[in-house]
Amino acid sequence: MMTKPSALLLLGTSHVGKSTCAHHIGSALGWPVISTDQLGRHPGRPWTGVPDPVMEFYLRLADDAIHWFLRVHHENIRLLIQSKLQALRQEGNGFVLEGAALRPEYCPDWAIGAALVICLHAEPRALRERIERGSRYSQQDDRMKIAIDKFAERSVRENEAFVEAATRHDIPLMNVSDPNSADRLAKDLISRLAGRSES
Repeated sequence: MMTKPSALLLLGTSHVGKSTCAHHIGSALGWPVISTDQLGRHPGRPWTGVPDPVMEFYLRLADDAIHWFLRVHHENIRLLIQSKLQALRQEGNGFVLEGAALRPEYCPDWAIGAALVICLHAEPRALRERIERGSRYSQQDDRMKIAIDKFAERSVRENEAFVEAATRHDIPLMNVSDPNSADRLAKDLISRLAGRSES
């Protein structure tokens, strides 16, 4: 008999739908949803009221540097995430932890217990389209479009890195390029985490 998972970790880059999926599952199960963004914020989406330093980050740096800084940020908060995981497990209740800083290569070093770990990813074109839709790209000025393009490139590179690392560490991958697949995934995970058998 399969052990019922005690928690869920949702991995993946920005805009693959982690937060939406996590909140849907948390609401259905009555589990708290925690985001790694609450532990340490890296320059995120460069639109809608973004501070000047965030905009300059995207406009001035090369794509390689932007991606490198993101990886450094994740490494800097790695121990914070590990401490948070330990605290959540000690509480003994179910929880959903999601975030782009939950890198697949970190999971083997974390005592995650019976948590279910899933890595979401999307096809590059679908990911870029989702970012453009969310940022109202067509309505932005040229300066903002450059920043959004840089953010999209960063996200596509991260998406590829997550797929490679998840494959290497035997973490299940779920392609959520199609919004319907994301809805089906949430329903399947709710059923699995609630201990109901999958048909």
